[in-house]
Amino acid sequence: MQKKKLMIHDFMSMKRDGEKITWITSYDYPTAQFAEAAGMDMILVGDSLGMCVYGYESTVPVTMDQCIVHSEAVRRAAPNTFVVGDMPLGSYQVSDAEAARNAIRFLKEAGVDAIKLEGGKRVLSRIRAILDAGIVVIGHIGLTPQSSGQIGGHKAQGRTVDSARLVIEDALAIEEAGAQMLLIEAVPPEVAGFITKRLRIPVLSIGAGPGCDGQLLIVSDLIGQFTAFTPKFVKQYANVAEVVTNALKAYVSDVRNGTFPTDEHCYHMMKGEEEKLKEVIREYK
Repeated sequence: MQKKKLMIHDFMSMKRDGEKITWITSYDYPTAQFAEAAGMDMILVGDSLGMCVYGYESTVPVTMDQCIVHSEAVRRAAPNTFVVGDMPLGSYQVSDAEAARNAIRFLKEAGVDAIKLEGGKRVLSRIRAILDAGIVVIGHIGLTPQSSGQIGGHKAQGRTVDSARLVIEDALAIEEAGAQMLLIEAVPPEVAGFITKRLRIPVLSIGAGPGCDGQLLIVSDLIGQFTAFTPKFVKQYANVAEVVTNALKAYVSDVRNGTFPTDEHCYHMMKGEEEKLKEVIREYK
C-alpha cells in the first residue's frame, strides 16, 4: 500500500491528538528511499550536508545550488514524504526579496513542500515575505549553527532564566509571524516543553527533549556514518561506518590475495564462440 503523504494540516492534527511526528535529515536518493520505506513523516534536506557530505568544518560554506541539487534527489526518492529545504547562510539574510526568491527556487527547482530558516525575532520579516510568496515556513531557534559565532559556538541555549526567556520570546514571535512549524535545537526540555504547550503550531525537537510534538535527528548521526563527533542528544541506531569499513577491508584483502573475482563473478563466451575467439587471438600473436 502506497504511503500517504502528510501535509501541514495533518501535522496540526497530530499535535492536537498527541501523536508524535518523525523527522530525519537526508541528502541523497538512497537514504531518502530508506526513510520513506521506514514510514518517516518528514525529511529535511539540511545544510548539515556541508559536514556530512562535503566534509566542511561547518554549515557556513553551503550554497543554494548545493541545497537544490540534494533536495531534487531526495524529492525523487521520496515522492510521498513531506520534504523540507533548508535555507543556507546567505540565502535569506540580505533582504526579504532575496529570501522569498531563494525559497521560491526550492519549490520550483526541487519540489519541496516547505522551507526552514534559522533565527528568531531578527528574521520575522523574512518569514512573512516567504509566506506572502505562498510557501510553508518552518522556524528554527535555540542553537542556530549558521550564527553560532554570535552565541559562543555550538552550545546549548536556554540554560539560564535570561536565555530561556529569549528562546520563549523567539518562539512566540515566530508563531505570530505566521510560521506553520517550529524546530527547537539544544534547549532544556523544561523550556522546550513549555513552548510546545504554549504554541498552537507543531514544535519539533533536535536535542530539546521528549516534550515536543516530534523529533528530528541527522541521519548521518543516527546510523553512525558521521564519525567526527556525536552530539549529546543523538541516539545511534546503527554503526554504518564500522560495517562499511570492514566490508572495504575484506574487498582489499580478497583482491590482493586473489580470492576475488572467482569464476562465478565472470562472464563467459557464448556457446560455440570459444573456437572462433582462439582464431582471433592467433591473428594478433
